[in-house]
Amino acid sequence: MAKLLINQIGWVFNIQRFSIHDGPGIRTTVFLKGCPLHCFWCHNPEGRRPRQEIQFYPTRCIMCGECILACQQGAHILQDGVHTYNRELCIQCGRCVAVCPAGAVELAGKEMTVDQVMQEVLADRPFYETSGGGMTVSGGEPLLQVEFTCSLLEYCRAEGIHTAIETSGRAHWEKMEKLLPVTDLVLLDLKHMDPEKHRQFTGVSNRRILENARRLALTDKAILFHTPVVPGVNDTPEEIAAIARFTFDLVMLRASAHKQPAEISLMLLPFHRLAADKYKSLGLDYRASNLEMPSKEKMQALVEIAKQYRITVK
Repeated sequence: MAKLLINQIGWVFNIQRFSIHDGPGIRTTVFLKGCPLHCFWCHNPEGRRPRQEIQFYPTRCIMCGECILACQQGAHILQDGVHTYNRELCIQCGRCVAVCPAGAVELAGKEMTVDQVMQEVLADRPFYETSGGGMTVSGGEPLLQVEFTCSLLEYCRAEGIHTAIETSGRAHWEKMEKLLPVTDLVLLDLKHMDPEKHRQFTGVSNRRILENARRLALTDKAILFHTPVVPGVNDTPEEIAAIARFTFDLVMLRASAHKQPAEISLMLLPFHRLAADKYKSLGLDYRASNLEMPSKEKMQALVEIAKQYRITVK
């Protein structure tokens, strides 16, 4: 393995082992920092910013005072049995994290080399081999760190491990195209077909996302569209039907371009509120706090609507 490849550095905020939702089989999902979208329901808010951050969980604090002694900026204050953390004073040095015995302060994001990441990925090779799994690079947005992502995928390809990327598709096509030779599966988010609603709920237009989806359909790469079903955003039969119709159009487009086309399918994912504590730990407003998780009955009804368009729905 080339020295440049294994020593390349990227920003990683989590490496999740034994994942079963980010592609086929048992997988290791590598989550990278930074995202061009600002979805108010995002389940990984610690992946939004392309830099290291401190997460503070006051309910875990045991009032030992170690963070007070470690912090040279005075960002941590203990007064009258209350631990206060001032983010404006914090320089994200991580000294408080290193001394906290209770996990009340944590680092979201750290620099890792390709080799460091791959040592964790390779540790579960037996599970990939028996389940048909592999590695998925997710985020955040892996296309914001395209060179690092490419190196991870190249490493896996050299080791014979299945590869996948999970992306919003909000990047120049050249970046996605660079990854395709070493990617087996593309997991692409389709949040809404209406451009104005997409901008309202995510902060960006869907024009480039849809354009990249069409270009992907002309390649020979397997595609799984991910649609998070969020109340008030895209949970109506009409909105899911529009996404399914677009998926069907791409299936037909691919069929016209390839004699034995790889599968294009759609997965509907129910919104949940499990990320609420993450938002609090980052000092962020969780605008989805009042939303309810779609019922199993509603999700099944939306799946049946999508299936009417003769596509594979998972």
